[in-house]
Amino acid sequence: MGSSTGRIFRVTTWGESHGGALGAVIEGCPPGLTLDLAAIQRDLDRRRPGQSSLVTQRKEPDQLQVLSGLFEGRTLGTPLSLVVFNKDADPSAYVPFKDLYRPSHADFTYDARYGLRNWQGGGRSSARETVARVAAGAVAKQVLGVGLGVEIQGWVDRVGDVLAGCDPATVTFEAVEANPVRCPDAACAAEMETLIKAVRADGDTVGGVVRCLARGVPAGLGDPVFDKLEADLAKAMLSLPAAKGFESGTGFGAVSMRGSTHNDPFVPGPDGTVRTRTNHSGGIQGGISNGMPVVVSVAFKPVATIFQEQDTVDASGRAARIKPRGRHDPCVVPRAVPMVEAGMALVLCDHWLRHRAQNAPLG
Repeated sequence: MGSSTGRIFRVTTWGESHGGALGAVIEGCPPGLTLDLAAIQRDLDRRRPGQSSLVTQRKEPDQLQVLSGLFEGRTLGTPLSLVVFNKDADPSAYVPFKDLYRPSHADFTYDARYGLRNWQGGGRSSARETVARVAAGAVAKQVLGVGLGVEIQGWVDRVGDVLAGCDPATVTFEAVEANPVRCPDAACAAEMETLIKAVRADGDTVGGVVRCLARGVPAGLGDPVFDKLEADLAKAMLSLPAAKGFESGTGFGAVSMRGSTHNDPFVPGPDGTVRTRTNHSGGIQGGISNGMPVVVSVAFKPVATIFQEQDTVDASGRAARIKPRGRHDPCVVPRAVPMVEAGMALVLCDHWLRHRAQNAPLG
């Protein structure tokens, strides 16, 4: 069903925004991995609400607990169960709107799909669900780090009309985490912060773009046709709440280029490896990784909850007016950075384990 992803490194998330807890069950995690729980908690802290004045002020510690699959600090190879308990849920803020369809939310479509819905913060459609996939993605990062030396780094590249345009090769974790916007360009970060605060003061929201780079990805990950690496990456990214656009490499920018410019010429790499002089392909050709850094961009729409009165209808189809209240992000992209990193890690980890299983020597 729609709450599971992956073939070998298979992750199922569960829980609702204002329920008791959220979590993930990971099957297929290799045994014997010394799991760094502090590293998982670090990614959860980067995603959690209340971390700065630019995000929702819901106060959730998002403290990780491991329920199974770990013994004496190492993974057992059995299902790894991760859970985060909700501590600051406030469903009362949604009572006045339980029979109203909030514009651009999943209220109407969930009713159409299931015939009922959890109106307490949106239930499974809430971005709160991503706490589970960020935890699972942090485990995938460690599998990739130990197995391949892969490093994954995301950052905010755009908020509204403010574009940083950072060179992926120069982005560092320290520069990204140096400001609450998570943009490694300090000057652009200041502009983005000013814009987010102005939008919030208007009771409105603004969108943006998160870019993500994976260094150390070997050539050969991915499969033809339906399981192309970038196709699975696109699915992982577009399954994130508020995600509306995906690019691999140059993406839509390739439309204005000629083939002679967009092509990535092959050149000899170190130790007899093959590399390309440029990386317009974003590390993927024919749906399979080519050994260059994998680069993707994800566009996020403005958060749907705005604090302005809007037209809507109720569950009976009658015209109504709505002015939401509660605790919401004026811009999702600062907290979306670890979410995008998690999506990248989950896809790369699954494809690497699939590659390893298929290509292991016989006999």
